[in-house]
Amino acid sequence: MTLASIRDLSAHYSAGGTRFHALDEVALDVRSGQILGVVGESGCGKSTMASVLSLNPGPSLRVTAGTLSVAGTDIDLTDATRGASASHRALRGGTVALLPQGALNALNPTRRVGAQAHDILAAGDRRIKRAVSYERAAARLEALDLPPRALRAYPHQLSGGMRQRVVTALATLRNPRLLVADEPSSALDVSSQRLLVDLLRRLIAEGLVEGIVFITHDVALLSELADRIAVMYAGRVVEEAPARELVSSPRHPYSQALLASVLVPEPGTRGRRLTGIPGSPPDLRAPLAGCAFAPRCEHAMDVCATDRPPRVVTGSRDDSCWRSAETEEAAHVG
Repeated sequence: MTLASIRDLSAHYSAGGTRFHALDEVALDVRSGQILGVVGESGCGKSTMASVLSLNPGPSLRVTAGTLSVAGTDIDLTDATRGASASHRALRGGTVALLPQGALNALNPTRRVGAQAHDILAAGDRRIKRAVSYERAAARLEALDLPPRALRAYPHQLSGGMRQRVVTALATLRNPRLLVADEPSSALDVSSQRLLVDLLRRLIAEGLVEGIVFITHDVALLSELADRIAVMYAGRVVEEAPARELVSSPRHPYSQALLASVLVPEPGTRGRRLTGIPGSPPDLRAPLAGCAFAPRCEHAMDVCATDRPPRVVTGSRDDSCWRSAETEEAAHVG
């Protein structure tokens, strides 16, 4: 069952009178009880999408189009940059919540964890008593294998792994339907990453959240964490598929190049030689014609430079490539 649907999401940044196109007609579905991984090179729009989906875009970002539907609640994402962000406040934390990167920076260093937990719960219910907030926060910490005494601690008194779990506990205190995790593993060591992976799986299994969008540049991590993976390039989703299928047999040329440039612990990958992706990402100051990856693609055709490829859906996966479109058309003709 589909928990959340993102449709036609487009956004740009403005700086010094120049526009930088960050998101271009993004469409994704998050299924109930599953983790959707989003991966791509730095600058492809992953964190921008996270800020929009969590209803907290930065002041220089303008969302020009897009809707988000979460468990029957329809949200006009353009409202956040039309002066209507107050209407989204009630949805933050309960309907959608953000698990940010950089656990230490996400916490107020001058306030104890318990006080910050109370602020989060009070944002959804101003009448809540501090004692009730502490009780609920302590129960959530215990569910994440943290002692209740962590509520009395300042962030600097916690280890890196504990801070990450505390941030996760605070982000999920109001039991959000959709949790948007924006590269929460980027500053963690391998053992802490493992704890985070197990923690997110428990959040889903125990019903503390209904679905997760996990954003990262770490394909290897997604291969064991995510149920499905979406690949982004230059603000567009170029391929989406079940995690195992995408890692073992990517279809879009960018997905293939991305997988060829990293180590993924999958059968058949031992001894594989890594290759870099040729060229550079496109200039996002102007709208992109055709396929954004065409200048770097060894399979590019003339049409790739001029016309945007259609989304080709086959079974449980899809990609946006003219070669896929030709193959699908030939199959129907045959």
